[in-house]
Amino acid sequence: MKRPTQKDVARKAGVSRSTVSYVLNDQTQLKIPISDETRQRVMDAIAELGYEPDARAQSLRSGSTNIVGVIIPVIQNPFFWQMLTGISDALQEAGYGLYLAPHLEDTNQAETAIRELKRHRVDGFILLAATRYFLPNIADYLRKAGRPIVEITATQAEFDHVIHGYASGTRDLMTHLFELGHKRIGFVYGVAEEAQGSDRLFAYREMLDNAGLSDSRRFEVYCGVELEDAYQAAYDLLNQPERPTALLVINDMLAVAVMRAAADMGLTVPDDLSVASFDDIPFSSYTLPRLTTVSGNAVGSGHSAVKLLLKRIAEPDLPQQVATAEVQLIIRESTGSVP
Repeated sequence: MKRPTQKDVARKAGVSRSTVSYVLNDQTQLKIPISDETRQRVMDAIAELGYEPDARAQSLRSGSTNIVGVIIPVIQNPFFWQMLTGISDALQEAGYGLYLAPHLEDTNQAETAIRELKRHRVDGFILLAATRYFLPNIADYLRKAGRPIVEITATQAEFDHVIHGYASGTRDLMTHLFELGHKRIGFVYGVAEEAQGSDRLFAYREMLDNAGLSDSRRFEVYCGVELEDAYQAAYDLLNQPERPTALLVINDMLAVAVMRAAADMGLTVPDDLSVASFDDIPFSSYTLPRLTTVSGNAVGSGHSAVKLLLKRIAEPDLPQQVATAEVQLIIRESTGSVP
């Protein structure tokens, strides 16, 4: 079925095509007198025909697309979807659309993502946490693109950014475990690249060293990002003659696999093993037991990123903008006194 055009709307409303354009774009600054009755006829014709303005033509005329490109590193972890929800809600409220780049699990997908970004005209970019580790050459492309950029990151960045770091939350979590009497505290470090999540790892090591418990770093294990990776890492740790009494896990999703491994070995959480993690994704409140976790307010980080981007679009010459996400330790049922 042929898509209706402005010409069809003009014919239906009995007006000129330019009148339809003036009504659609609300160009009152041109001082073209359009009566309320004429405006209503045009709007009625638009509704009856189901006419939709051509976004590409509008963007060519205005130089703006009202679309923001968002690059998400992986799609499996609900944490990133929480962040994306915050971005999407804030963009929609501001009248912007969203173009989501493909997930970036290997080099070929990374190259495809960049090609797609080049093809789609967007007003700015938001990079979700860990994107640089999956797509290290993205920064070079974005610099050359000459469009505003905001990054959600655990560390300082060259672009405007929201610092979504867990260092302080890790210290609070370690203090909580110390107060419960734990000394053998392990860390299931399931990341795609070793640098990813280093804010948590370094804070964990720092707290052990400061407490004179450096020997517990033998319970630190690096593994992959899949549930099975975390399951096997935890199984191996808990099979040691002197096993850890508490495990930190890099994120809530992998913590579920860690608790499953403990259960399969006949251990009870938290009576035999305390488990704690990061992100506070929705189902962390519904696991059995409920997860102790550090929340970084992912939705709020998404809102903050959009706020910084829109401000940069409106005022390109601003100095670098930095916002900090709220981090909070949430104590639930998965941590308890040392056995």
